[in-house]
Amino acid sequence: MITALVQFKLPQPVTREQAREIFLGTAPKYRTTPGLLRKYYILSGDGATAGGVYLWNSREDADRLYTQEWKKFVREKYGVDPSLTYFDSPVVVDNVSQEIVADA
Repeated sequence: MITALVQFKLPQPVTREQAREIFLGTAPKYRTTPGLLRKYYILSGDGATAGGVYLWNSREDADRLYTQEWKKFVREKYGVDPSLTYFDSPVVVDNVSQEIVADA
C-alpha cells in the first residue's frame, strides 16, 4: 500500500466550516477512484494549508490520479499548485474495522 500526502498553501486562510463545504463539494469524485482505499481531507489549525492524505492499493493506482489534469484542477480550485509526497505503508491499523492490514 502507498500513502500520498498532498498539501497546498491557500491564497487566503479558510475556516473549518468553509473548508468542510469546499471538501464536501469535491469528495464525491473520489468515491469511485480505482485503487483508492481512503482519503482524509486535511486543514491546518490556522486555515492556511489544506490537502489530503490518500491510502492507495499501489503506486500505480495513485499515479493514475495525480496527472497534469488533476494538478490543473487543484490549481484552478485552490489557486496554488499542490505538493505531493509518497510513503510506503506496509502495515495499516484500522480500529474501526478492528483489522491490521499488511502488504504481501
